[in-house]
Amino acid sequence: MHSLTTLDFLTRLAVGTGCGALIGVERQWRARMAGLRTNALVAVGATLFVLYSEAVGDAGSPTRVASYVVSGIGFLGGGVILRDGAGVRGLNTAATLWCSAAVGVLAASGNLSFSIAGTLTVLAVHLVLRPAGRFLDRAPAAGTDPDTTARATVHLHCERRAEPRIRALLLQALNASGLPPTGLRAHRDGQDTTSLRATVTVTGDAASALEQVIARLSLEPDIRDLHWHLEDDEQSDPTDRQALA
Repeated sequence: MHSLTTLDFLTRLAVGTGCGALIGVERQWRARMAGLRTNALVAVGATLFVLYSEAVGDAGSPTRVASYVVSGIGFLGGGVILRDGAGVRGLNTAATLWCSAAVGVLAASGNLSFSIAGTLTVLAVHLVLRPAGRFLDRAPAAGTDPDTTARATVHLHCERRAEPRIRALLLQALNASGLPPTGLRAHRDGQDTTSLRATVTVTGDAASALEQVIARLSLEPDIRDLHWHLEDDEQSDPTDRQALA
Protein backbone atom coordinates (compact mmCIF):
# COMPACT_ATOMS: atom_id res chain seq x y z
CA MET A 1 0.00 0.00 0.00
CA HIS A 2 1.26 3.48 -0.91
CA SER A 3 2.40 5.35 2.19
CA LEU A 4 1.30 8.92 2.72
CA THR A 5 4.26 11.27 2.32
CA THR A 6 4.61 14.65 3.95
CA LEU A 7 4.24 16.33 0.54
CA ASP A 8 1.02 14.44 -0.15
CA PHE A 9 -0.27 15.34 3.30
CA LEU A 10 0.44 19.06 2.86
CA THR A 11 -0.89 19.16 -0.70
CA ARG A 12 -4.20 17.50 0.19
CA LEU A 13 -4.56 19.60 3.32
CA ALA A 14 -3.92 22.80 1.35
CA VAL A 15 -6.46 21.90 -1.32
CA GLY A 16 -9.09 20.95 1.26
CA THR A 17 -8.50 24.15 3.20
CA GLY A 18 -8.57 26.28 0.06
CA CYS A 19 -11.81 24.72 -1.19
CA GLY A 20 -13.52 25.23 2.18
CA ALA A 21 -12.27 28.81 2.36
CA LEU A 22 -13.51 29.53 -1.17
CA ILE A 23 -16.98 28.34 -0.21
CA GLY A 24 -16.75 30.40 2.98
CA VAL A 25 -15.88 33.58 1.08
CA GLU A 26 -19.27 33.52 -0.64
CA ARG A 27 -21.01 32.89 2.69
CA GLN A 28 -19.04 35.66 4.41
CA TRP A 29 -19.83 38.06 1.58
CA ARG A 30 -23.54 37.47 2.14
CA ALA A 31 -23.15 37.87 5.93
CA ARG A 32 -24.35 34.37 6.79
CA MET A 33 -23.90 32.77 10.21
CA ALA A 34 -21.21 30.37 8.99
CA GLY A 35 -18.70 32.33 6.95
CA LEU A 36 -15.08 32.10 5.84
CA ARG A 37 -13.46 30.64 8.96
CA THR A 38 -16.27 28.24 9.79
CA ASN A 39 -16.41 26.63 6.35
CA ALA A 40 -12.61 26.54 6.15
CA LEU A 41 -12.37 24.86 9.56
CA VAL A 42 -15.04 22.31 8.65
CA ALA A 43 -13.10 21.43 5.50
CA VAL A 44 -9.82 21.29 7.45
CA GLY A 45 -11.32 19.00 10.08
CA ALA A 46 -12.79 16.63 7.51
CA THR A 47 -9.51 16.59 5.61
CA LEU A 48 -7.42 15.90 8.71
CA PHE A 49 -9.63 13.05 9.90
CA VAL A 50 -9.45 11.28 6.55
CA LEU A 51 -5.72 12.00 6.24
CA TYR A 52 -5.20 10.39 9.61
CA SER A 53 -6.95 7.25 8.41
CA GLU A 54 -4.78 7.31 5.29
CA ALA A 55 -1.64 7.61 7.43
CA VAL A 56 -2.66 4.62 9.57
CA GLY A 57 -2.49 2.37 6.53
CA ASP A 58 -5.78 0.50 6.95
CA ALA A 59 -7.38 0.08 3.51
CA GLY A 60 -10.94 0.36 4.84
CA SER A 61 -10.26 3.07 7.41
CA PRO A 62 -10.75 6.16 5.15
CA THR A 63 -14.24 5.01 4.18
CA ARG A 64 -15.26 4.42 7.80
CA VAL A 65 -13.84 7.76 8.93
CA ALA A 66 -15.61 9.56 6.08
CA SER A 67 -18.95 8.11 7.23
CA TYR A 68 -18.27 9.38 10.76
CA VAL A 69 -17.44 12.82 9.37
CA VAL A 70 -20.81 12.92 7.63
CA SER A 71 -22.59 12.11 10.91
CA GLY A 72 -20.57 14.67 12.86
CA ILE A 73 -21.28 17.46 10.40
CA GLY A 74 -24.97 16.62 10.71
CA PHE A 75 -24.87 17.59 14.39
CA LEU A 76 -22.86 20.73 13.60
CA GLY A 77 -25.33 21.75 10.90
CA GLY A 78 -28.23 21.31 13.30
CA GLY A 79 -26.74 24.02 15.49
CA VAL A 80 -27.11 26.71 12.80
CA ILE A 81 -30.75 25.92 12.00
CA LEU A 82 -32.99 28.36 13.85
CA ARG A 83 -36.74 28.76 14.11
CA ASP A 84 -37.93 32.23 13.04
CA GLY A 85 -41.61 32.69 13.82
CA ALA A 86 -43.54 30.26 11.65
CA GLY A 87 -40.52 29.54 9.46
CA VAL A 88 -37.03 28.12 9.72
CA ARG A 89 -33.76 29.72 8.67
CA GLY A 90 -30.22 28.41 8.43
CA LEU A 91 -30.95 25.39 6.23
CA ASN A 92 -28.75 26.68 3.40
CA THR A 93 -25.93 27.36 5.85
CA ALA A 94 -26.16 23.86 7.30
CA ALA A 95 -26.17 22.32 3.82
CA THR A 96 -23.14 24.42 2.87
CA LEU A 97 -21.20 23.17 5.91
CA TRP A 98 -22.01 19.63 4.82
CA CYS A 99 -20.66 20.39 1.35
CA SER A 100 -17.48 21.93 2.82
CA ALA A 101 -16.86 18.71 4.69
CA ALA A 102 -17.47 16.72 1.51
CA VAL A 103 -14.87 18.63 -0.51
CA GLY A 104 -12.43 18.17 2.37
CA VAL A 105 -12.99 14.42 2.29
CA LEU A 106 -12.40 14.38 -1.47
CA ALA A 107 -9.18 16.35 -1.10
CA ALA A 108 -7.92 14.08 1.69
CA SER A 109 -8.57 10.97 -0.39
CA GLY A 110 -6.31 12.34 -3.14
CA ASN A 111 -9.07 13.31 -5.60
CA LEU A 112 -7.97 16.92 -5.82
CA SER A 113 -9.66 17.64 -9.14
CA PHE A 114 -12.91 16.19 -7.81
CA SER A 115 -12.63 18.38 -4.73
CA ILE A 116 -12.18 21.51 -6.85
CA ALA A 117 -15.07 20.49 -9.10
CA GLY A 118 -17.27 19.99 -6.04
CA THR A 119 -16.32 23.43 -4.73
CA LEU A 120 -17.20 25.10 -8.03
CA THR A 121 -20.52 23.27 -8.02
CA VAL A 122 -21.37 24.54 -4.53
CA LEU A 123 -20.50 28.10 -5.57
CA ALA A 124 -22.59 27.74 -8.73
CA VAL A 125 -25.58 26.61 -6.69
CA HIS A 126 -25.35 29.70 -4.49
CA LEU A 127 -24.60 32.19 -7.26
CA VAL A 128 -26.81 30.85 -10.05
CA LEU A 129 -29.74 29.16 -8.33
CA ARG A 130 -30.27 31.97 -5.82
CA PRO A 131 -31.65 34.41 -8.47
CA ALA A 132 -33.64 31.54 -9.99
CA GLY A 133 -35.20 30.75 -6.61
CA ARG A 134 -36.15 34.38 -6.06
CA PHE A 135 -37.71 34.51 -9.51
CA LEU A 136 -39.80 31.44 -8.76
CA ASP A 137 -40.88 32.91 -5.40
CA ARG A 138 -42.15 36.00 -7.18
CA ALA A 139 -43.92 34.05 -9.93
CA PRO A 140 -47.71 34.42 -9.55
CA ALA A 141 -49.86 31.41 -8.84
CA ALA A 142 -52.03 29.95 -11.59
CA GLY A 143 -55.00 32.15 -12.34
CA THR A 144 -53.53 35.15 -10.54
CA ASP A 145 -52.93 38.39 -12.36
CA PRO A 146 -49.52 39.67 -11.21
CA ASP A 147 -50.54 43.24 -12.07
CA THR A 148 -53.69 43.20 -9.89
CA THR A 149 -53.36 45.75 -7.10
CA ALA A 150 -55.63 45.82 -4.08
CA ARG A 151 -55.74 47.41 -0.66
CA ALA A 152 -55.83 45.22 2.42
CA THR A 153 -56.27 46.04 6.06
CA VAL A 154 -54.88 44.10 9.01
CA HIS A 155 -56.87 44.44 12.26
CA LEU A 156 -55.76 43.28 15.67
CA HIS A 157 -56.74 43.75 19.30
CA CYS A 158 -54.02 43.47 21.91
CA GLU A 159 -53.32 44.11 25.57
CA ARG A 160 -52.72 47.82 26.14
CA ARG A 161 -49.56 47.19 28.13
CA ALA A 162 -48.09 45.37 25.10
CA GLU A 163 -49.17 47.96 22.52
CA PRO A 164 -45.68 49.39 21.77
CA ARG A 165 -44.19 45.94 21.27
CA ILE A 166 -47.11 44.66 19.18
CA ARG A 167 -47.05 47.80 17.05
CA ALA A 168 -43.34 47.29 16.36
CA LEU A 169 -43.88 43.60 15.54
CA LEU A 170 -46.71 44.47 13.15
CA LEU A 171 -44.59 47.00 11.26
CA GLN A 172 -41.62 44.62 11.22
CA ALA A 173 -43.71 41.72 9.90
CA LEU A 174 -45.30 43.83 7.17
CA ASN A 175 -41.99 45.27 6.00
CA ALA A 176 -40.33 41.84 6.07
CA SER A 177 -43.07 40.54 3.75
CA GLY A 178 -42.61 43.43 1.34
CA LEU A 179 -45.80 45.17 2.45
CA PRO A 180 -44.85 48.56 3.88
CA PRO A 181 -47.99 50.03 5.48
CA THR A 182 -49.58 53.08 3.89
CA GLY A 183 -51.47 53.85 7.09
CA LEU A 184 -51.50 52.83 10.75
CA ARG A 185 -54.16 53.73 13.31
CA ALA A 186 -54.44 52.90 16.99
CA HIS A 187 -57.60 53.13 19.09
CA ARG A 188 -58.09 52.41 22.78
CA ASP A 189 -61.17 50.22 23.12
CA GLY A 190 -61.28 50.08 26.89
CA GLN A 191 -59.13 50.08 29.96
CA ASP A 192 -57.10 47.05 28.97
CA THR A 193 -57.16 46.68 25.16
CA THR A 194 -56.02 48.60 22.12
CA SER A 195 -56.96 48.03 18.48
CA LEU A 196 -54.45 48.53 15.71
CA ARG A 197 -55.32 48.90 12.03
CA ALA A 198 -52.66 48.82 9.30
CA THR A 199 -53.47 49.45 5.63
CA VAL A 200 -51.21 48.03 2.91
CA THR A 201 -51.18 47.85 -0.89
CA VAL A 202 -50.92 44.32 -2.26
CA THR A 203 -49.94 43.37 -5.82
CA GLY A 204 -51.00 39.90 -6.97
CA ASP A 205 -52.24 37.26 -4.54
CA ALA A 206 -53.21 39.00 -1.31
CA ALA A 207 -53.64 35.76 0.66
CA SER A 208 -50.08 34.63 -0.03
CA ALA A 209 -48.66 38.07 0.69
CA LEU A 210 -50.35 38.32 4.10
CA GLU A 211 -49.95 34.68 5.13
CA GLN A 212 -46.55 35.17 6.75
CA VAL A 213 -47.70 38.28 8.59
CA ILE A 214 -50.73 36.54 10.07
CA ALA A 215 -48.73 33.42 10.97
CA ARG A 216 -46.08 35.45 12.81
CA LEU A 217 -48.45 37.67 14.76
CA SER A 218 -50.83 34.86 15.69
CA LEU A 219 -48.10 33.41 17.91
CA GLU A 220 -48.14 36.43 20.21
CA PRO A 221 -50.03 35.71 23.46
CA ASP A 222 -50.92 39.39 24.00
CA ILE A 223 -53.00 39.53 20.81
CA ARG A 224 -56.65 38.76 21.46
CA ASP A 225 -58.01 39.00 17.92
CA LEU A 226 -56.34 39.15 14.52
CA HIS A 227 -57.88 39.29 11.05
CA TRP A 228 -57.48 40.96 7.67
CA HIS A 229 -59.71 41.81 4.72
CA LEU A 230 -59.51 43.23 1.25
CA GLU A 231 -61.06 46.61 0.56
CA ASP A 232 -63.36 46.33 -2.47
CA ASP A 233 -63.52 49.59 -4.38
CA GLU A 234 -66.89 48.67 -5.84
CA GLN A 235 -68.53 48.01 -2.47
CA SER A 236 -68.79 50.19 0.58
CA ASP A 237 -68.24 47.34 3.04
CA PRO A 238 -65.13 45.18 2.77
CA THR A 239 -65.47 41.42 3.01
CA ASP A 240 -63.49 39.53 5.61
CA ARG A 241 -61.17 36.98 4.03
CA GLN A 242 -59.37 35.48 7.02
CA ALA A 243 -59.64 35.58 10.78
CA LEU A 244 -57.46 34.14 13.53
CA ALA A 245 -58.28 34.26 17.20
